Amino acid sequence: MPPLPDPHAFAVLLLIVGALYLFTRNSIPLESSALFILTTMIVGFQLFPYESNGVTLKPAEFLVGFGNEALIAICALMIIGKGLETTGALRPLASVLSRMWALSPLLSSLATLVSAAILSAFLNNTPIVVMLLPVLIGVSMRRNQSASGILLPMGLATLLGGMSTTIGTSTNLLVVDIAADLGLRQLQMFDFMFPVAVAGIGGILYLWLIAPRLLPERQPLLSDTSPRVFDALLHVNEDSYANGKTLAEVLDKTERKMKVESILRGEGLQVKRLPTAQLRSGDRLLVRDRPENLKEFERVLGATLYSTSDIDHPVDEEHPLSAEGQQLIEVVVTRGSLLHRHSLKEIRFAERFNLVILAIHRAIGGEALKNELSEVRLRSGDVLLLQGAAERIEELHKDANLLVLDATMRLPETRKAKRALLIMLGVVIMAATGIVPISISALCGVAIMLLARCLDWEDAAAALSARVILIVVVSLALGLALMRTGGADFLASLFVYATRGLSPVFVLGGLMLLLAVFTNVVSNNAAAVIGTPIAASIASQLGMPAEPFVLAVLFGANMSYATPMGYQTNLLVYGAGGYRFSDFLRVGIPLTLIMWAGLLTMLMVMYDL
Repeated sequence: MPPLPDPHAFAVLLLIVGALYLFTRNSIPLESSALFILTTMIVGFQLFPYESNGVTLKPAEFLVGFGNEALIAICALMIIGKGLETTGALRPLASVLSRMWALSPLLSSLATLVSAAILSAFLNNTPIVVMLLPVLIGVSMRRNQSASGILLPMGLATLLGGMSTTIGTSTNLLVVDIAADLGLRQLQMFDFMFPVAVAGIGGILYLWLIAPRLLPERQPLLSDTSPRVFDALLHVNEDSYANGKTLAEVLDKTERKMKVESILRGEGLQVKRLPTAQLRSGDRLLVRDRPENLKEFERVLGATLYSTSDIDHPVDEEHPLSAEGQQLIEVVVTRGSLLHRHSLKEIRFAERFNLVILAIHRAIGGEALKNELSEVRLRSGDVLLLQGAAERIEELHKDANLLVLDATMRLPETRKAKRALLIMLGVVIMAATGIVPISISALCGVAIMLLARCLDWEDAAAALSARVILIVVVSLALGLALMRTGGADFLASLFVYATRGLSPVFVLGGLMLLLAVFTNVVSNNAAAVIGTPIAASIASQLGMPAEPFVLAVLFGANMSYATPMGYQTNLLVYGAGGYRFSDFLRVGIPLTLIMWAGLLTMLMVMYDL
C-alpha cells in the first residue's frame, strides 16, 4: 500500500469527494456547488497555508482558472456556436435531411447520424441538437411514427463526433491544455481523430441498426391531440349569484380560481375589469380555463355556459365546448434561452406571446408540474405544453431562442448564414494549421461575428454559461491542489497498487472505463481535469509514455452516453423524446462498451502497448 498523504492532500481528496457528491444533486444548481467548493478551498488554504520544498501554495492561484486559455477558447466557441444558431447557418442541411427522409428513411437515418457526428467535431453539440430535434420530430409526425427511435441515437452521435478534435468539446480543450502544462506534447486539432473515427464506425453502425430496436416507442410526455383550455362565455341570468354583485365578489365566490378576460355588455360594449365593476343580468364574462373548471364556475355562479363559437346553444352533451383555430405546441427549455433559469411570471411569457401554459414536464424526475406553473423556475430540458391561436404559434417559431417541437417545417436561411459559416471555417483553419492557437482564432472569430452583425452583444452574453465557467474554474483549482499537495501521486499509486500484476493494457483500459463511469454521474469537465494529472502520474510510475493515458482520460470523460444528466444535450433529447432513464441505460451502456473496446484497441496499436 502507498503511504497515506499529508493532511493537506487528504483534505483536498475529501473536498473532491464532496464536490463529486454535490455535482450529482439535481436540487442544487451546479454553479452554486462549484462556487461553494472554490470558496472553501480559498478560505481553507488561507487559514492553513501549505508549503512544499520552500514554495507556498497561494490561495489566489486557485483563481487563475478564470484566465485559463482553454476556458477562453471554450467561451469564444460557445459564442460562435450561438452565432451559427441565430443566423440559421445549419438550417439548409436540416432541410436537405428532411427531404431525404421522404425518399429513404433508413439511409436518411444514417445520413443524419453521420452529419451530426461530423458537425460535432467542430461545433458545440447544443446548436446541432437544437437544429435537428424539430426536424426529426416533424418527420416522425408526418410519417405517423414515434420519434424515439432516432432522437436518442442522434444525440449520442453528436457525442461520438465531439471527442474527435481538440475543439469538439470543452472536455477535450481542458485535457489538452492541462497535459501541455504538465510538460507533455501539445496535442494538435486532429491528433486523435483517427482512433475516434475508426472506433466511431462501430458506434455509428450500432446507433443506426441496433439502438432503434432496443428503444420502445415513446410519445412526448405532454403531447395531446386536442386543446386543453377553452374560451367560453358565462351569461349572467336574473337568478344568477353574479347579478348585482361586483367583480371582486364574484371572483371570491370562485375562490379566486376564475380568471375573467373581459366583461361584455349589450352590443359591442366592454366594461372595464375593475374589482368594483357591478355585474348585471345579461352580462357575459369571457373566461378561459379547462372544461371541468368552466362547468364548476357555471354551477357556483348560477350562470349559463356558452362556447364562444356557438352563442346560440348552451354547453351540453349535444353542444360541447369548441376551440376553433387553437393549436397545441411543445417548447423545450434550452440553456441560454430566455426561459432558462427564469419563471414564466418573471419574463411575462403569457402576456408576451399571448399563449396559455397548460403544463410543464421536468426532465429529471419525470413529473408533470401543474400547480402555480408561472412560479416554477425552469431548467434546461424542461418541456412546456402551450396552447394558442395559430398566428401566435407562428410568432413563437420566429424566436431564435426557443426550441419549438411540432410537425411544421420553418427552416429559412438568413442572409447572414453564409457569413457565419465562413467565419467558423476561418477559425477552424487557423487553429488546424497551427497559425495561431485555438483561443486566439476563436476570439478573432467572435470579434468578426460581432462586426459582421451575425449576432449582437445580447446574444453573445446569452451564449455564455455560468455553469460551464464555474465548473471549469473549480475543476482546474481542484486539479492544481491535487498536483501540488501530492494527492494526484497518491491516487495514482493507489491505482497502480490495485492493478498490480496486470498488463499496461488492462491498466489503461481500467482507467478509461473508470472515467466513463464518473462522467455519467458528475460533470465530464470535472472528471477530465481531475483525471488528467492522475493519468500522467500513473504513466510515470509505470515507466510508460503519458500520452496514451492522457488520451484514455479524454476518451473516457467524453463517454456520457448512459444517463440523461451525463451531458446537457442528453437532457434536451430526454425531454423532447419522452424517454425514460432506463432508455439511456439500455442504449448507452452497450455504446460505452463498443467505444471503450474500439478506442483501447486503437491506443494499443498506435502506441505499441
